[in-house]
Amino acid sequence: MIYGAMKFSIGGSLKLAFRPWVEGLENIPSQGPAILASNHLSFSDSFFLPAVLDRKVTFIAKSEYFTAPGVKGRLTAAFFKGVGQVPVDRSGARGAGEAAIKAGIEVIESGGLFGIYPEGTRSPDGRLYRGKPGGLARVALATGAPVIPVAMIDTEKIQPPGQLMPKLMRPGIRIGKPLDFSRYHGMEGDRFILRSVTDEVMYEIMKLSGQEYVDIYATAAKRQIADEAKRRAEEEKHAGGKPGTQG
Repeated sequence: MIYGAMKFSIGGSLKLAFRPWVEGLENIPSQGPAILASNHLSFSDSFFLPAVLDRKVTFIAKSEYFTAPGVKGRLTAAFFKGVGQVPVDRSGARGAGEAAIKAGIEVIESGGLFGIYPEGTRSPDGRLYRGKPGGLARVALATGAPVIPVAMIDTEKIQPPGQLMPKLMRPGIRIGKPLDFSRYHGMEGDRFILRSVTDEVMYEIMKLSGQEYVDIYATAAKRQIADEAKRRAEEEKHAGGKPGTQG
């Protein structure tokens, strides 16, 4: 009931304002479980994808979104519940991963669509990064559900970091054909199989998105970018403080 109302209001508003284009809707099953594995460019990805589908998609979200105090906190929690997101405690890396896997399996076993971002975090520069083998592959192999690769296009350009107002432009969504990993069912304990499954999915996402692929994790890339920015700031600080540098 809440989801339907939120989808109608938020999804309808998004489609009216941004007019996202979609390719491959026929690849989403009309019923039954499936895993939607998408690249991750923007916070809005979790809203644009459900907006164009007839079925509910469940993503996981930080538990902090559901437990913040006050009126704002309650409204935020109601919003995330309304758009089909479920809370996961991410206070510990291993605990967060296990909680996400459990949540995904529960969605699949109930016959639903489970949305997941294999990169684990948003891309820091628009490129596609190495998929983490823990969540996506383990849910797929534990349940036997098909994996549908999804590519979000240009969503990061709608509201870049530091920009207050979103830019009205048409993002895109490409939905690929389902991938069947049933041949590996029950082998979720084999890390080589998990890596192979994840890499196959990421390759399909890369073909759909046209992104440049970088074979490191996005979290590592973010650290590198932050370290480089810090180094440049230090160099500029020291250069500016040296006597004789002014013309």
